[in-house]
Amino acid sequence: MQIAVVLFEGFTSLDAIGPYETLQHIPGAETVFVAARTGPVRNDSGSLALVADRTFEEVPRPDIFVVPGGPDMTPQTTDPVLLDWVRAADRESTWTTSVCTGSLVLAAAGLLTGRRATSHWLALEQLREAGAEPTGDRVVMDGKYVTAAGVSSGIDMGLTLVGRIAGDRRAQSVQLLLEYDPQPPYDAGSPEKAPADLVAEWRSVSA
Repeated sequence: MQIAVVLFEGFTSLDAIGPYETLQHIPGAETVFVAARTGPVRNDSGSLALVADRTFEEVPRPDIFVVPGGPDMTPQTTDPVLLDWVRAADRESTWTTSVCTGSLVLAAAGLLTGRRATSHWLALEQLREAGAEPTGDRVVMDGKYVTAAGVSSGIDMGLTLVGRIAGDRRAQSVQLLLEYDPQPPYDAGSPEKAPADLVAEWRSVSA
């Protein structure tokens, strides 16, 4: 089983690494980072690079592919090379997935039209405008399309797929070995829970 994690300049690190750390534990998995060109690809702050060891052309038919997000997805949602690869890979993929604003790429490729999907809470309206039916759920499955909400939810998405593909016990083992047992010091991880003025501040910044 080949699992491709897409990279592009300006991606959010955990969007890519969260699914990688979980999905690589599926028995028989070959996990590769892919991009338009091989070599280092820098994240949204420019301070971290992951290495794409395969080009899109070298990974035409992954069983699973993951599209991460980033703060500004305009270049990705209008990139014909990326969109053409996403459409082609989707034709034979078993699972087509995204994390955070990566769902905007899937929507721009025409894959989420009329489907339930999620994204970062600040991008849900953009997702609606792109033809999807957005929800605030952390992980959304609609057929073979699996979308995760903001950043950290990529870990949940990965565990969900591990369980679906390899069984609950394997997914529980992965969770245990990662010691993924969130106990955040603040209960402000969603717009429903965070202080209203903080949510309004970030909506204003985003606008």
